[in-house]
Amino acid sequence: MKYYIETYGCQMNVADSEVVAAILKQHGFTLTNNINEADIILVNTCSIRENAETRVRGRLKVFQQLKKNRPDIKIGVLGCMAERLKEQLIKEEMAVDLVVGPDSYRTLPQIIENLKEKAVEVDLSSTETYEDIFPFHYDNNGISAFVSITRGCQNFCTYCIVPYVRGIERSRSPESILKEIDKLVENNFKEIILIGQNVDSYNYNEFSFPQLLKLCANSFPTVRFRFSTNHPKDMSQKLIETIAEHNNICKHIHLPVQSGSNKILSLMNRGYTREQYLDLINSIKANITDVSISTDIMVGFCGETLEDHQQTLSLMKEVEYDFAFMFKYSERSGTYAAKYLKDDVPEQEKIRRLNEVIALQNSLSYQSKQKDIGKVYDVLVEGYSKKSKSQYMGRNSQNKVIVFTSDKPIEFGTIVKVKVENFTSATLLGKTV
Repeated sequence: MKYYIETYGCQMNVADSEVVAAILKQHGFTLTNNINEADIILVNTCSIRENAETRVRGRLKVFQQLKKNRPDIKIGVLGCMAERLKEQLIKEEMAVDLVVGPDSYRTLPQIIENLKEKAVEVDLSSTETYEDIFPFHYDNNGISAFVSITRGCQNFCTYCIVPYVRGIERSRSPESILKEIDKLVENNFKEIILIGQNVDSYNYNEFSFPQLLKLCANSFPTVRFRFSTNHPKDMSQKLIETIAEHNNICKHIHLPVQSGSNKILSLMNRGYTREQYLDLINSIKANITDVSISTDIMVGFCGETLEDHQQTLSLMKEVEYDFAFMFKYSERSGTYAAKYLKDDVPEQEKIRRLNEVIALQNSLSYQSKQKDIGKVYDVLVEGYSKKSKSQYMGRNSQNKVIVFTSDKPIEFGTIVKVKVENFTSATLLGKTV
């Protein structure tokens, strides 16, 4: 059988789709990029915001039309949306034949092969990490690869659906992680991104994330390492020192703050205060040379006043983020906030506040890029520029995209020195030196 797969959402979903592809490949299924020749279409979904689910529902309507011409084709929904809605998804979407949650991918081949009626498999596990499966990197640049080190989350931020659709937190063994990285290095991957819902809380038999990161960096000294996502309440001084001590650990930290108001942070159950977050930022900047810092910011959460919003803006100015992911709050059914907190900020006011946050961050990003002019960075070459094959693109250690020219051809996957000469709203511009 041939299958076609689409992935929506976070890095974890991308990594999960690669696990799914590996499992299906082991059972004789063939991946196709042509949706019209697929026997089954799989959609790996996200539930973090309403917009993410709306996009998936739009695609399912397209697949429903495809099914009218090919009644034999099967449609499967995987991941967080499958776990959140379960049987409800099959009732609401005529196109859907099977619904499989993120801890049930091992059963997917049998479900597909034995499918006679609609099927739902959404049991969450307290132990499943897929650590014995080497992911099939089917849609990859061949240079950077995700390696999942934890699954699940138990922070229970009041706005977040993830603990309910991903299950409790569990960590992979260091041995299995190193084994996967070793295979990736054998296949000439140059950059490894360690991922989890919260990498900072990695703990395998008291073996911590700073220890794991140090082990990876020392075991593979020619490989670049990144990691995501961090949680401020779990980020330690030891982790900051580990990053500073190793040249092959990239100097970029994504540290979601969500809000600059202690009142809102408490309502969100984030587990830290504004003051603790800023102390952490100061330590990062004091210990890691030329570090870049990015964040997530949510506006319009339950009870957020104009004063709370202003505190978020003032925190942004104090930290001077290099870039940020910015959202307005959307209520997710099943979360604590949906059950017990009132979504009382009007939609138009949410949009106004979000636009204010975006405008400020655009200004901060402009200043960040301006400071980069004249600097020389080591850039991992990922490919040609999207606009022209006369230019290359890659990322520096700070996770900033650089488009650059070179007097001679460059092999993808190599590291070159690039001097920054200019910038656009999205990228730095330069040339090799």
